[in-house]
Parts: sequence; C-alpha cells; structure tokens
Amino acid sequence: MKISDLDREIINFIQGDIPLEPRPFLSLAQSLNLSEDEIITRIRHWQERGIIRRFATILAHYRAGFTANAMVAWKVEAEDADQVGMIMASYDQASHCYLRDVPEEFGYNFFTMIHAGSDEQMERLVEDMAWQTGVKDYIIIRSVRELKKVSMEYEL
Repeated sequence: MKISDLDREIINFIQGDIPLEPRPFLSLAQSLNLSEDEIITRIRHWQERGIIRRFATILAHYRAGFTANAMVAWKVEAEDADQVGMIMASYDQASHCYLRDVPEEFGYNFFTMIHAGSDEQMERLVEDMAWQTGVKDYIIIRSVRELKKVSMEYEL
C-alpha cells in the first residue's frame, strides 16, 4: 500500500489519544480540509482490507482499580495449545494470551496477562482457568510496579 501524506496524517491521528467527544474526527477533518465522512470512509476501507486490525480503548488498569496484575506462565502440551488458548482468551480479565518458544528446561510455554481487583480474585481466577483447561502446572508472576506502558505508534 502506498501511503499518501494525507493518509499518513490520518494514521498518525488515530494512533494517538483520540479526543473523547461526540465528533472526534471533526478537528482533524477541518485541519486537512476534508469532511468527517471522508476520514471515516478511509479508516473503514483500511479495516476492510486488514490494514487496520482494530480500534480499541486501552484501559489504564491500575487507575481503574485492577491492582492485582500478573503474567501467568503455564506448561501446555503443543497439541492442546489451540484449545487452551481459546478458553483462556475468553476470560475478560486476560488481556494477553501467547504461546511461545521457550528453553526446554524452563518448559512454561503459554503466557496470560491477568488483571484483577485483589490478590484473592487473582488466585480464584487462575484456579478457575486451570480447572477449565485442565492445565495444572503454572506459575504466577505478579506485577510489582508498572515501569512502562504505551501503545505502539508506527513510523510511516
């Protein structure tokens, strides 16, 4: 896809913090001498073509009260990974779900990032995930402090 300067302006805008207002594309449209519909049409076109995968709200989970956050590392058999992944990804509290290549001696090859309101909720949630999937070998690696959290912005 050849990216025009106009497309670049729109893409840079939607990668940032979109204004929380009824017409978030109005100021952009005015600055580019376009209509809001033209901007929205371009964005929809990129979504339909798979260039933009999704629009999402990114929650500042600590500020929202999700103070118990952990990466849970699971030992999952390769042949079970897709089924386990579907189950674990269905939990609203799981923001990330990854199957990874890991050193054989480590063995924990499936990772979920879990967010809960308390350590007790976290424990219950992880126990439920283990029960639902049949995966009993896991370690909970709790977050102590958030050092960096940003959305990716791609240089075009």
